[in-house]
Amino acid sequence: MKKPFFDFQIDSRCKSTLARACSIKTPNGIVNTPRFMPVGTLGTVKGVTSNQLEKTGAEMILANTFHLHLQPGERIVQDAGGLHEFMNWKKPILTDSGGFQVFSLAKLNKIDDAGVSFQSPRDGKQIFLTPEKAIEIQMALGSDIAMAFDHCPPYPASESEVEEACKRTHHWLERCLNAHNKDDQAVFGIVQGGCFPNLRKISAKIVSGFDLPGIAIGGVSVGEPISQVHKIVRETCPLLPEDRPRYLMGIGTLREMAVAVANGVDLFDCVIPTRLGRHGSALVNGDTFNLRNTRFKDDYKPLDSSCPCEACTGYTRAYIHHLIRNKELLGLTLLSLHNLTHLIRFTGAMRQAILEGCFSEDFAPWQSDSKARHTW
Repeated sequence: MKKPFFDFQIDSRCKSTLARACSIKTPNGIVNTPRFMPVGTLGTVKGVTSNQLEKTGAEMILANTFHLHLQPGERIVQDAGGLHEFMNWKKPILTDSGGFQVFSLAKLNKIDDAGVSFQSPRDGKQIFLTPEKAIEIQMALGSDIAMAFDHCPPYPASESEVEEACKRTHHWLERCLNAHNKDDQAVFGIVQGGCFPNLRKISAKIVSGFDLPGIAIGGVSVGEPISQVHKIVRETCPLLPEDRPRYLMGIGTLREMAVAVANGVDLFDCVIPTRLGRHGSALVNGDTFNLRNTRFKDDYKPLDSSCPCEACTGYTRAYIHHLIRNKELLGLTLLSLHNLTHLIRFTGAMRQAILEGCFSEDFAPWQSDSKARHTW
């Protein structure tokens, strides 16, 4: 399914692993992978302006179809000129379809083959989301990449339950593609299958058969052990087309991203950096610092002396500790900026290592030891 405004190329490969450095061309710019995507669920990465976000090195962000449909509504966004104009973000945007809310709002929804009936978490009203409606909303939002509507099963779930979710996901993908008619927007399919290798294999084959511009690995980070995430990635990536981007949904920790990149994954997203920031914590070279702790009250070093973010180049740990202890909003913004920069720098360093031919050597510790250290 060729798209005139969408292109993908592999710039370099690691000789010892399946890692690759790639370029994804979209209507609103190029995304250089591996790359972490900040999550801006409601058209905003929480507590961060678009200008600040650009300085973190972000090249593509993620927004959520379901939540933007609830507020402000896709027609408001469309009349503003699309999501890029509405939120003043000039670079690429990927929109999730609302499929994850099938999992996260399980107590508020009812699923059948036609679609999902939701009880709005805002006002309790009933909402019926179908594959066609999910695509209609995403076309109105004007994202560069739209995700197909899928059924994301929880963990644990029986093999028969996961198989049913897979069949529904594949049927919904076909309906999404039949409803989609926007040339400057790519649609990515999603491979499901839970922790069952046979179902992952079937799903990968079916989704790959649609000849899509890109494919995501879904149904991870839903409660399963992290060893299962590694297993799913190792077993699923070789089943996906090499000439398309691969997106691992909902993952944003250093070790897991390194393992995934070594197995051929290109894109990641996760709420971790801003969520930790809002709770007063900073990611520093594999550790998590709680800036509320009194040990930081007279620590006049930057969070990370190697980090180019505004928090690290302009402020000390003691000052940010002071902000956090006094519930000043600036502290939460600074920590969020740092955490976003931290993850984007990590994926950028992996890309550079692939280009320079040293990925396997430099990032092997991150693939085997959760306490690994690396001066990247």
